Amino acid sequence: MIAPASPVEVERLRKGIAEIERLGFVVRHDSRLLERDGFFAGSAEERRRELLAALREPDTRAIFCARGGYGSSYLLDGAAEWDSFKGATPKLFIGYSDVTSLQVFFWQKFGWVSLYGPMVAAGLDHGAGAPHGYDAASLSRAVSETQRSWAIELHGETLSGGQAEGVLLGGCLTLVETTLGTPWELDTRGAILLLEDRGMKPWQVDRGLTHLRQAGKLKEIRGLVFGDFPDCEPPAGTASVRDVVARVCAPLGVPIVWGAPIGHTQSPMLTIPLEVRARLVAEASGRLEILEAACRE
Repeated sequence: MIAPASPVEVERLRKGIAEIERLGFVVRHDSRLLERDGFFAGSAEERRRELLAALREPDTRAIFCARGGYGSSYLLDGAAEWDSFKGATPKLFIGYSDVTSLQVFFWQKFGWVSLYGPMVAAGLDHGAGAPHGYDAASLSRAVSETQRSWAIELHGETLSGGQAEGVLLGGCLTLVETTLGTPWELDTRGAILLLEDRGMKPWQVDRGLTHLRQAGKLKEIRGLVFGDFPDCEPPAGTASVRDVVARVCAPLGVPIVWGAPIGHTQSPMLTIPLEVRARLVAEASGRLEILEAACRE
């Protein structure tokens, strides 16, 4: 476990660790996991050293982030040290929200697969099937399936029907947007793009999607999957986030599913493998067919 962004609450961390151990995994973490430095979980250099050490650790197979918040992008400085990971064997890297910065970086720089799913103190701590918790079936398949294709029911709503295949990319809308102009700017060509966030006004979502469109990031995508955008209620009588998505994205002519419980959600959170080939089936509540395993034997 690492804490790449904001500080972690002790009780939520304790509950998340207990859940991971209940699932049969052995937990290892640095002694600095509970450090605080303002609104960061320690200094940028401490958090960066923790991440690099976790990636180099020979006896572990996966890295769970403790929580998101803010601060992961600080860890991406230091090009020379990051270059030493070229050709390295990747680990499963699991998180969402602010961790999107690291997931996009790992994909664009190294081609590493990651999992967009529950964190130790942000999902796992609430338990399987619980509100603000996680979906046990999708997490289990994502971390263990090495050969067969499998499906994830999205429990959303089809806005534009159809089917499309592509590489699953994306994450938190705000963080995807902030990759623009960086050396690891997300290349969305041929992608099924996943976007979610929380606490945004509908016009802020509109601004983010318009920015991505004007930057060419929606031009060659194959499909779109949106989260349910909690805490984004509009003022009375104005357009909702769903309305914004329908208006901005329908002209793209690609399959669109709205309202999946991914990332920031009050429902049990799905675990979605990113950077793998998938088929989006946009009909009824929507389905993702994962065509390429996220992990290997």
